[in-house]
Amino acid sequence: MAGHAPDFTIEKHPKAEVAIISSSWHLDICDALIDGAKRALKSAEVKRVEVFCVPGSFEIPLAAQRAFESGFDAVVAVGLVLKGETPHFDYVCQGVTQGVMDVQLKFSKPIGFGVLMCDDLEQAIARSGVQGSKEDKGFDSAIAALALL
Repeated sequence: MAGHAPDFTIEKHPKAEVAIISSSWHLDICDALIDGAKRALKSAEVKRVEVFCVPGSFEIPLAAQRAFESGFDAVVAVGLVLKGETPHFDYVCQGVTQGVMDVQLKFSKPIGFGVLMCDDLEQAIARSGVQGSKEDKGFDSAIAALALL
């Protein structure tokens, strides 16, 4: 969604344990998304935050499932899928989106969805939270997960 994110009060969660799961492609973008998520979790005084990197966005749902199985209360999923010349983009985007939804429903635990799905790198930068970007989807996705705890 483009535009201004809704305003939420960041409640304190001093007992929460949250996993940030990131894909490993486009590390500059993913690192910015991770930083945004960490800022949100720090402001909520989350007890434990761990970052796990997986090869690509398609692997995020399984990593989220394993995080929940090991006791995490919430997951923040971040990554970037850039559109290419083949339908691969569509399949990866659909797979990661459905996989994340399935995992959060299976465990009844929140996953903040910060996987960017962009036509080009310029769009990704604008949403990554780097200095001068118009959005910070890492921060926003962490806030979304916290809102459901």
